[in-house]
Amino acid sequence: MENVDFEYSEETGKKIEVQEITSKVWLYTKKTMKWASISFVVVVVMSFVMLLSLKWVNPSFTAFTLQEDWEELGKERYSLTEKWVPYNDIPQNIKWAVVASEDQKFWNHPGIDLVAIAEAYQEMESGERVRGASTITQQVAKNLFLSSDKNFFRKGVEAGLAITIDALWGKERVMEMYLNIAEFGPGVYGIGEASDHFFSKNAKSLKDDESARMAAVLPNPKRMRVEPASPYVKQRKDWILKNMMNLSGIAYYDYPEPETKQDSVESIENDSSFFDDTFINRVQISRVGLALSDVSTTTNSKIDSTNSDSTKSNDQNL
Repeated sequence: MENVDFEYSEETGKKIEVQEITSKVWLYTKKTMKWASISFVVVVVMSFVMLLSLKWVNPSFTAFTLQEDWEELGKERYSLTEKWVPYNDIPQNIKWAVVASEDQKFWNHPGIDLVAIAEAYQEMESGERVRGASTITQQVAKNLFLSSDKNFFRKGVEAGLAITIDALWGKERVMEMYLNIAEFGPGVYGIGEASDHFFSKNAKSLKDDESARMAAVLPNPKRMRVEPASPYVKQRKDWILKNMMNLSGIAYYDYPEPETKQDSVESIENDSSFFDDTFINRVQISRVGLALSDVSTTTNSKIDSTNSDSTKSNDQNL
């Protein structure tokens, strides 16, 4: 009977010990989860505050400038604020150039382009060459906080940041940030530094051709050159200028004039009816397209002059 009681008490003691260990583990787990939750909330709040502050504060560096091997480039890392260009001082041609080159739906999407992402995924599934689906806002998020590593986790974080940035900053601030932190050549970040480095001028003075060339190298600024431009960059520059015109309605690209035969010119000169056709006195160019105004005809002018002559003759007869 004593043996039975001893065995019973030993088993009971083991159960109590297991319960105590389990209780301690659970208590430790609860504390860990509590502090992990608090830490997560703190990180989220701090990240939100930081993102919100960047709506007004210009960063002096980005994740990309910190990761740059400045020693290999033979340069010293500089502050991006040294040549920061405010939005109102950025020329329209470089704004349209980067939109035409990188993100033609920039003014309409909420930070990410779901259609472009779906198309890129389909291309990847079919084994085709995957085109870039990153918006300008996603590139801002990547350049500021992330790296150039290509993996789904980074792309997911990038997309989340892009949506938040677009909602907090607005399109104009996103555009300003992008143009002031984007890389236009090895160790050349921001349009202020790039315009000075490549063209020895202020960003305000950038010509259409120069802006298009700068936008042309954005997909791979480490390999493509703004100055001197390679044949590929020149070809891409012309493509960008055409798209700038299509998107804005502004005549950024001059199409080559077709060759005119001599007999065609003579036939036009001999055809008096040619000069009676409607002509356009003025073309008003706006952001949404071309608006034509002040349309008149030489026929109306002739009618007016005829009426004037008849009036004068009537006055003389009177």
